[in-house]
Amino acid sequence: MLKDLLNLTKPGIIRLNLIAVFGGFWVASKWDIDWLLLVWTLLGTTLTIASSCVLNNYLDRDWDIKMERTRNRPLPSGRLSPAFVLAFGIALGALGISILFFLVDPLCGWLGLLGMFVYIVVYTLWLKRHSTWSTSVGGVSGAMPPVIGYCAVTEQIDAGAWLLFALLFLWQPPHFWSLGIRRVEEYRAAGFPLLPVVKGVRRTKWQMIPYVVLLIPAGVLLYAFGYAGIIFLIVSVVFGAVWCWHTIAGVRARDDTAWAKQNFMLSVNYLMVVFLVMVVNTQGDGAWLP
Repeated sequence: MLKDLLNLTKPGIIRLNLIAVFGGFWVASKWDIDWLLLVWTLLGTTLTIASSCVLNNYLDRDWDIKMERTRNRPLPSGRLSPAFVLAFGIALGALGISILFFLVDPLCGWLGLLGMFVYIVVYTLWLKRHSTWSTSVGGVSGAMPPVIGYCAVTEQIDAGAWLLFALLFLWQPPHFWSLGIRRVEEYRAAGFPLLPVVKGVRRTKWQMIPYVVLLIPAGVLLYAFGYAGIIFLIVSVVFGAVWCWHTIAGVRARDDTAWAKQNFMLSVNYLMVVFLVMVVNTQGDGAWLP
């Protein structure tokens, strides 16, 4: 049961998002770290994201049973009851949002609520079932973690917050569409109006390109505005160019599944590497890299 509860929170998603939260917090702190505030920020965000994932599982339980990738999840398989999962998700959310509001900063609490609303109501309940815009609009919720981390320190939304938001917002559609192309027939059979299902794989590949291309200037601007150093600039531009080249080359790829798998892994590694380098190369009095 404990394993099933953990799986409902989607640990892989939480892990990637916590790297983003940590990166946003560190950039705003400029090496002058309030460690207790960092712990509360990470804990509050973790519980908020976990709640959103659990409630997503609850709302998608009838759809998950239609797909091979998801039919063995705790709810469609019958191992956990919907009522219990709903209560679990609400409890996680209430605790996480309370921590953000009262132990971090009210602005972070509102950002957490906004992220939950977009993910649960706008994305899961509405767009995911009716529109190809689900992935793009849903990216708003996925871009909240680094902004929450950043605003925990600054207590305001400024250029740094917007640039971190842009980085995560632009990253998500090509990341998720890569998965969608790999599983396009499963999504088609389940009835999800995902972009590769409705518009086709080739159209999806073309639509991924602008998002990946725009990641490069987003990284450049983080350097230009003094949030990160030259090492971050080089890594973000080089890694972004590699991902961009691979995405463009995918338009002519013969094996869509193999290409999409590689592109998905590139996206995961891009996020991890760029944010880790951002932390190490954050500008400030304690910085030890140029």
